[in-house]
This record gives sequence, C-alpha cells and structure tokens, in this order.
Amino acid sequence: MGFSLMRNQKFMPTIKHLLIISIAINAGLLLKLLHHEHEWAGLPGPDINGKNAVRPVKDVLHKAKPATDQYINLNHGDPTMYEVYWMQMGDKTTLVLSGWQSISYFSDTKNHCWFLEPGIANAVTRLHNLVGNAQTRNYHIVVGTGSTQLFQAALYALSPSNAPESMSIVSAAPFYSSYPLIIDCLKSGLYKWKGDASKFNKDDPYIELVTSPNNPDGSIRQAVVNGSGGILVHDLAYYWPQYTPISFQANHDIMLFTVSKCTGHAGIRIGWALVKDKEVAKRMTKFIEISSIGVSKDSQLRAAKILDVIADTYEHTEKFDKATPFFHYVYNEMAKRWRQLRSAVSKGQTFSLPDFPVEKCNFSGQRFGTQPAFAWLKCEKSIDDCEGFLKKHKILTRSGTHFGSSENYVRISLISHKEEYDEFIRRLSLLSSMSSPHE
Repeated sequence: MGFSLMRNQKFMPTIKHLLIISIAINAGLLLKLLHHEHEWAGLPGPDINGKNAVRPVKDVLHKAKPATDQYINLNHGDPTMYEVYWMQMGDKTTLVLSGWQSISYFSDTKNHCWFLEPGIANAVTRLHNLVGNAQTRNYHIVVGTGSTQLFQAALYALSPSNAPESMSIVSAAPFYSSYPLIIDCLKSGLYKWKGDASKFNKDDPYIELVTSPNNPDGSIRQAVVNGSGGILVHDLAYYWPQYTPISFQANHDIMLFTVSKCTGHAGIRIGWALVKDKEVAKRMTKFIEISSIGVSKDSQLRAAKILDVIADTYEHTEKFDKATPFFHYVYNEMAKRWRQLRSAVSKGQTFSLPDFPVEKCNFSGQRFGTQPAFAWLKCEKSIDDCEGFLKKHKILTRSGTHFGSSENYVRISLISHKEEYDEFIRRLSLLSSMSSPHE
C-alpha cells in the first residue's frame, strides 16, 4: 500500500533532497580524482572498501622508523628489503590473469611433473644459465610450494618404504633450525632426524643435508660424513651472486632453490628442485601430488614473470631505461649492510662475526667475500645467553641452540626494511661501545 501511494504522488524536490544529491555527486567526483591520482602513482584506485589494494609507494620506500622503545624482530628471514627494487621497477612484473586461466589441475601431462607450468621451467633454466650457478641440462625440474615442500619430497623419494629401520637424516651444525622441526613433525617411519652430521658415525644408510652458503653462519659447505651408504641433498637457496661469489656451476644430484631468497618474493611460495635421476623426480612429484595435488599455477606464472624480468635486466637492458640490473642492485645493498654491521661490531669487544674468504665471482667478475642474508653473531665477554641479552634491548633474534650450537650465538636477519635495519645498527653500535655489557 505504501508503495502504491508513493507511485501515485508527484515527487517535489526540496532543498534537503538537492543537498543530498549534491553531496553524492561531489563524493563520486572525489573518488574518481583519487582513482586517477593512484593511477598516476602506478597504483590501483581504491577498492570497494575505500582501501588501497596495494600499499602506496611512500609507505614502502619510507617505512616509519621504529621507536626506540619498540621491538625489532630480526628472528625471521622476511626479505622485505627487496620491496624497494621491485617498486622502482613499476609495472614491469605486472601479470594479468583471466578468469578462465588456471582452471585445470594439469599443466603438462607429458612431463613427469605434470603440474609444472612450462613458463616457470623455461624461466628457471634461463636464469641458471645466465648466472652460471647450477647446471640444468639433463636435469628434471620439480616445482614445489617453497623449498620446504621440496625438501620433504626429497626425503620421501630417497627413503625406502620397506627398509627395516628409518633412514637417518643429518646435517652439519650449525644447521638450518627448521630441519629437525620439519623432519620430526609427522613422526614418519620412513626417516628420522639424527642431528649433527659431524657426529654421525654409523654404517647405516643416511641422507646428509648440505646447505651452501649455510643458514645460519654463511659458510660454504661440502658433505661431512664419509659413509658409503650416504645420499646428499644440496640446499642452494642462497647460492646467488648477491650473497656469495659464483665460483662454480653446481651439478649435484638434487639441488633445491627458492624464489623467496633469490628474488625476495617469499609470499609467492614457489621453489624448484633440479634432479638428475628421473625416478627420484617422479617420486618427489608423487609426494607433492599426495600432499597438495600440485602447486598453484598462478604463483608459478607470477614467479616465471619475475625471473624473466631479472634475466631481461641483463639481456635486454634497452627495456629498462638505465635501471640497475637486479643482482647488481641487491649485491650493493647487501655489501652496504655488511659494512654497517662490521663497523658496529668493531666499536668494542662485545660481539664478533665470522670472516669469509674472498673469491672471484664468475658472474659479476668482482672479488668479494660471502655476504649472507643472516649474520651469525657471537656474544663475547660474560654474556652467556646472547638471545636474552639482545632481547633486553628490544632486538629479537634466534638463539644458536635452535641450530645445534650454543646460546652464545644468535642468527640475525639482515634483509628486513631499511628503517628497521638502520635502527638495529644504531642499537648494536651502542651495545658494542659499552665498557661492560651489563651497563
């Protein structure tokens, strides 16, 4: 009844109605102007909630400096340092996916790794051939959700299902802190964590995990155990020219890599394995099929785009208007951060850092020592608990005890935002210059 009355009445606009209409028109105009402003900045306009889909440039390039009473979390290796470079690249890595793409589970049914997108396979091969850090010819590529899944897939593929005892898994201390956590998580009967490889002296079959450059201490590693029944898995996540000289082309049986430490895109969750043996590659693929029914196609396509852009900054420089090639840019940033860190530590005798031999990098032609993504810092003097000592000064790190070492050591991430890193250096300099660490 109310609806029919309104329909039959003649609508007479009042000043109130006109005011509401005027406000609506101006609000719409304002949103349109804001949208164009964001487009000029290379960013999308406001979404339906009035919030930006991407953080504005100024928020990334000029992150607020942590307050002096605020904790700085350098426990995790979150590679936010890389944001600045990729923001400067603008839309070079932009990828548009249509709604009909990535519908099927399958990418290439003729490939043993049937969920591997041809684009990421080509991009991986191209980048390794450019850098010269790993052989790709006669290798099988297996893609995974980060190198963590590939590491698990390798253990599954290499551990016999009918063995009378679990396969022993070892790694030389200090080893990556997540190895024992991942291995012991599912309580698998196929394999079992046996700790420090340097202390393993059994004649039983084993798998040795060789991380080089090593996480956490940055050392260049080789196998430690000399047993005849050993199988090696090489984690080469940091074997890229921003971290260490590329002195040889790796050709190990199984080599693991990850986008997160190569390009900084940890959130994409893409890694890949280069595997010599076809049957091992098939079993690794089977593990990923069982655990996650493949790997996100969208993430693979985005990773492929990013890897191709990195290669383009060297092979097609005309596209980039004098932009610094990727590895050179990140190498300079890592070198700068290590100079700052060593300068801070040298102000006193409270801390110490490992030294690294200088070698020639076959990729860049430069001579330099390894400049890892993490610092393996040792607390000297009377500081027994290095993690606890730094925590009192609001610096969060990871204790050496998690890596099979002592609590005199901590691992510190060096790849966080510039503002966080600069504040860390300021605090560490003050602590280093104290006559007594307990001041």
